[in-house]
Formats: sequence, structure tokens, C-alpha cells
Amino acid sequence: MIFFKKKIDTKQILEMINRKNRVKRYSILFIGLFILTLSYNLFFLPNDIVYGGISGIAIILNKELAIDPAVFIMICSILLLILSYVMLGKEKTKDTILGSLLFPVFVKITAVIISFLGLTERFQHSDLLLMVICGAVIHAFGYGLLLKEGFSTGGTDIINQIVEKYFHISLGSAMLMTDGLIVLSGLFFFGPISVMYAILVLYILSVLVDRVILGISESKMFYIITTKEDDVKEFIMDTMNIGLTVFDAEGGFILNPKRVLMCVISSKDYFKLKEGILKIDENAFFIVTDSYQVLGGY
Repeated sequence: MIFFKKKIDTKQILEMINRKNRVKRYSILFIGLFILTLSYNLFFLPNDIVYGGISGIAIILNKELAIDPAVFIMICSILLLILSYVMLGKEKTKDTILGSLLFPVFVKITAVIISFLGLTERFQHSDLLLMVICGAVIHAFGYGLLLKEGFSTGGTDIINQIVEKYFHISLGSAMLMTDGLIVLSGLFFFGPISVMYAILVLYILSVLVDRVILGISESKMFYIITTKEDDVKEFIMDTMNIGLTVFDAEGGFILNPKRVLMCVISSKDYFKLKEGILKIDENAFFIVTDSYQVLGGY
């Protein structure tokens, strides 16, 4: 009797991961967005800290032209989602739709709450260094919650991905260019002190998000041994669009031959890949390490 191996539809793996604990994921999304926008309206907006992103531009426009930050962010988010769909495709865009549209809504909600409680005046220019540090710590925690559950607030993240794809510049370099230009623009409106505080915010964000919540590096390296090699390879290369290397190995105790799959991913994709491997092969053996520097390749 011939038994045929059941083919695993790896395209549905990511959908299964996203459906897993949906109530928990969306609850964390709302909590993360509330924390993010609370820090924005409580610490950064009143103190003119242009720390990058569309929300940073909104701070400038609010100060100079009295434009509502929530309205400006919403308009930019919609335009950038359209641009993302055209230039990055449907799959990349759908992961950012919810966060992009909800972020300005929460900016408005938290602004109303803060105004109702009369907190704006208390946190404006009272102790700027303390405001910056507290705002950055709270902001990093909220942003880390979103990344951990696979959500994104879009904005300049979309621009960075487009620059990376079409100009073959690393994502880190693209972020440095876009956010760097936005931060420097604050120099012309709020002076050098504000820019220095903005740089401090960006440094605290990078340290806390990468090292405390997601790990100590921007990238993770997976070493995977599985009996369902073809399905795992298809999931990694075709579904997640990640490069892969395969090399031969040998068990140390019984000396049986093994094949090891190796790939490097960004820290924000760590949870998706881990869950995907376990969905395909719950008995898979894999090791995850921090990658401090990744050069070359695609």
C-alpha cells in the first residue's frame, strides 16, 4: 500500500498564526496604541520633540499652522497605504492597514482624555529632560507590544520599505535617512536643544525596543532541523520571502546524517517564523541566536 504525504498549504500558515489568540492580539494592539499615543500627546507634542516619523511632522505643523495632528496623520496614513499597495503589493500592505488607520484615531482619543483631565499644562516644559526620558520609555514599551504581535503603525515605515526595495538600501539606512531628515527639520522650527532631545528619544527607543522587548539585536538567526524540510523551506522562502541556506550535519550521539536550515530574519518577524515552524512540525528542533551584524546578500 502506498501512502501519499499530505501537502501542507504554507500560504495559510501566516493566516493561522494571525488568527491564533485573536482576542488577545487585538487587545494588545489597543493597549499598545493607547500607550503610544498617550506618550505622544503627553510628552512629545506639548514639548515640541520632533523624534521622526509622520507624527513628528505633525508636531511641526501643529505648532506652525495649528493643524490637528490626528487629522494630518490620518490623511498621510491613507495616502501611504495606497502607495504601499501600488509599490509593495497586497501582502505587505495588509499587515499595516489596521495599525495605520487606528493610530490617528487613538491620537485623537488620548488628546481628548488629556485635555479633559487638564494634564497638558502640567507636562509642558516642567522638566524637559524628565519628560523626554519618561516619554521615550513609555513609547518604547507600547511600540514593542505592537511589534511583538506583528502589528505596525505604517507611516514612514512604508517609505523605508519602498526605499529598501527599489534603491537597494538597507532598512536601517533608509530609517536613518527619513527619520534623520525629519528630526533635523525640527532644528529650523524649535532650535538645537529640541533636536538634541529628539536624538535622545530615538536612542532610548532603539535600546529599549530592540534589547528589552525584542532582544539585543535587530536580526535573529534560525538553525532548524525538521522532518518536514520541504514544507518549512517553502514557508520560509515563498511565504515569508526570506533567504535560506541548507547544509549537512551529523548527530553527535548516533552519528545519523541531518540537514540544517539556516536563515536570518528581522527581530519583528521572529514570532511569525517561530509559530510558523511549529505549525508545520511541532517536533522541529531549532535554535535562535542574535545576529549583531548582517552584511551582503539580499
